Amino acid sequence: MSQKFEEKPGEGTVKLRVRRGVGSDPATDRFDEFVVPMEKGMVVLNAIHYIQAHLDPSLSARWNCKAGRCGSCSAEINGRPRLMCKTPVESIEGDVVVEPMKAFPRLKDIVTDVDANWKVAAMIPPFTPKPGAGEIFRFYQQDVDRSREFRRCIECFLCQDVCHVVREHEADYVGPRWVVKAASLDMHPMDGLNRSKFMKDKGGLGYCNITKCCQEICPEHIVITDDAIIPEKERVVDREYDPLVWVYRHLRGSKEAEAQSFRATGGAP
Repeated sequence: MSQKFEEKPGEGTVKLRVRRGVGSDPATDRFDEFVVPMEKGMVVLNAIHYIQAHLDPSLSARWNCKAGRCGSCSAEINGRPRLMCKTPVESIEGDVVVEPMKAFPRLKDIVTDVDANWKVAAMIPPFTPKPGAGEIFRFYQQDVDRSREFRRCIECFLCQDVCHVVREHEADYVGPRWVVKAASLDMHPMDGLNRSKFMKDKGGLGYCNITKCCQEICPEHIVITDDAIIPEKERVVDREYDPLVWVYRHLRGSKEAEAQSFRATGGAP
């Protein structure tokens, strides 16, 4: 189906090709073309709204704030995962092609089901204060700065979408967004929990081969690979594979077990 806009003299237009369909039904999968009047400063989300208001109200698209803060309007624009509200139409040469994120099941048109992300979020061990930390936390500004970067995440899931492991392989990998979440907790100076075993066994961190595609796509410019994924991988290696650490943990564990047995028996042999 092709929708036409009657162009006024001297007024510029832009053509959008929008992928349509319901779920995974191939019978409904198609591209529709729309011609939209061009305005100065227009972003792709503006064009989508024009289509909904004037050309085809049945077009489904997810959005909320229109200001790049909610992460709702994620889509693939000309093959690249982006936020529609932060992608100027004039920055794209030729037609604007809008498709849903391919890493997630499509619900309708360019709306995808990202519910799996919240299930992963529930798996990550939460913030656990160190024993005796008290109610007031005191730590250095450099410690604050270290984890503050990760809290800029708006959960647009573009990094999840561009990750080839999440998109193309049936691997139990939590994905870059949730490695960032784990790193923000592990780097908190008052957190007393070590998540290395979780990231190795259930998080599937070993599947990431550090292509940095997630880092390049992040609209908040979080240095995902260098500041989160690599440090988390180093934690796993130090904790799970370093032979000296293993010997130390083994000896310490034996001594702690002996001490517990000693206390439990009242010091009796």
